Amino acid sequence: MRKINLEISVEIFDWDELPDTDKMIMRSAQEALQGAYAPYSNFHVGAAVLLEDGTIIKGSNQENAAYPSGLCAERTAIFATGANYPGQIITAIAVTAKPASSPTFVSVSPCGACRQALLEYEYKQQKSIRMLLQGADNTVCVLQSIDSLLPIKFTQDNLG
Repeated sequence: MRKINLEISVEIFDWDELPDTDKMIMRSAQEALQGAYAPYSNFHVGAAVLLEDGTIIKGSNQENAAYPSGLCAERTAIFATGANYPGQIITAIAVTAKPASSPTFVSVSPCGACRQALLEYEYKQQKSIRMLLQGADNTVCVLQSIDSLLPIKFTQDNLG
């Protein structure tokens, strides 16, 4: 038997410490959150994808009475990017969330399906995508690559 320890490196910034570009994309994710359709969970999520040329694509969670027909904010944003900006390099994605009845943001990270979808785009472009996750206490968690979210991953390499 062998034992392997997996580690993840995360940077935590106070809002005031964030570079201007990171503040901009995080604000875009907060704006995207306003478009959430979440009548069942009342949990609103916003995401914003930043392209290399500065273009920002927003997405929000979209629920449906015929669960699981809805879609998370992260996949809404990344799929819109793939459909409307094919071949463009994605440099970052920001995610934020809050309950509908609350003025306060809560800490959130992507679900497994979103992690897998985001990883596919990182592999497709062969370039890391930074991830910014808003915290509850006006902090932002920054990961340098989607790859770090899935240390044991499934990729096209697994398909043989």
